Amino acid sequence: MGATSASPRGLVLLVAVAMVAVSVVSPATAFPSGLPAAGSPLPNPWSAFQNLSGCHMGEEREGLGKLKDYLSHFGYLPSPPSSSPYSDAFDEYLEAAIATYQRNFGLNATGVLDTPTVEQMVAPRCGVADVINGSSTMDRNSSAAAALRGRHLYSYFPGGPMWPPFRRNLRYAITSTSATTIDRATLSTVFARAFSRWAAATNLRFTETASASDADITIGFYSGDHGDGEAFDGPLGTLAHAFSPTDGRFHLDAAESWVANGDVSRLSSFGSAVDLESVAVHEIGHLLGLGHSSVPDSIMYPTIRTGTRKVELESDDVLGIQSLYGTNPNFKGVTPTSPSTSSREMDGSAGAGIRPGSGFVGLVAAVVLLLAL
Repeated sequence: MGATSASPRGLVLLVAVAMVAVSVVSPATAFPSGLPAAGSPLPNPWSAFQNLSGCHMGEEREGLGKLKDYLSHFGYLPSPPSSSPYSDAFDEYLEAAIATYQRNFGLNATGVLDTPTVEQMVAPRCGVADVINGSSTMDRNSSAAAALRGRHLYSYFPGGPMWPPFRRNLRYAITSTSATTIDRATLSTVFARAFSRWAAATNLRFTETASASDADITIGFYSGDHGDGEAFDGPLGTLAHAFSPTDGRFHLDAAESWVANGDVSRLSSFGSAVDLESVAVHEIGHLLGLGHSSVPDSIMYPTIRTGTRKVELESDDVLGIQSLYGTNPNFKGVTPTSPSTSSREMDGSAGAGIRPGSGFVGLVAAVVLLLAL
């Protein structure tokens, strides 16, 4: 057979291969930047906690001091004196803190660092605390919490701060974007969708403005220590935090592999893809006065797994926000099952707190054509 000419079948094969090569090239905005190679280890700042699985009262093991720092950050332990950092001893205070954490997340409250507890602790999460002043209304087994909210598990910040009645049309500005590669138009679209989910359930309205001086809420991407006392920790770990009303600050960790306009579940093999809108909807809940919920399906649950999209308000979220701001009569989302009985006692912290590009369609078409040859 000669090598100087191609048969019709060969030409079709070449065209199909070319389609595959072209189809995988997608716009830069379709995928997050900074993704590690598929299957590479997660760069999680808390992954070393997995070495502590099985630890219990009376043990001393390297790394328990870091675990105490983690629990302190989220309110389960008091901050240590600067002159005396946490030790690696598993004492009664750590045991009690772990048991509270386990109750908050619906785990077996043994005070032992069992595998389910460690797996929950290493999950990426919001930087807003779960406990304040030693009290947590996330505790689903707490009789006090049950009396405050009936059977519902949403919560508020201390004192129940909220936007006053004369401020129902809130303006937000995207003020710090130099640390992210996501373009401004895409950011505007994502945050507008996130705000609209809360507006749909309430009589609140949100409008983007270009100037921070005109805004009630400011949104920005930051790295490490950015001046608010709540330093970010690099990829995964704490993803974002927002302050209670009427502070209005909402900060995202610029080190995350944010997915703004693709299907984040398709990128889950990379191990670090985080859906921007999902995190934004959660943090807006804090901006409006909601604390954390122990309902795993709720928007206000503290953690979110990578490769997950979670943007729809659940009944617990709707009940919580409507008890603060009233009901939008046109709301067609989740219907609360009963009136809220919540008092504005809180959980949380007053101080910190999307579909692949068209290339995949071309790829599928090329593969089908190849199989037909």
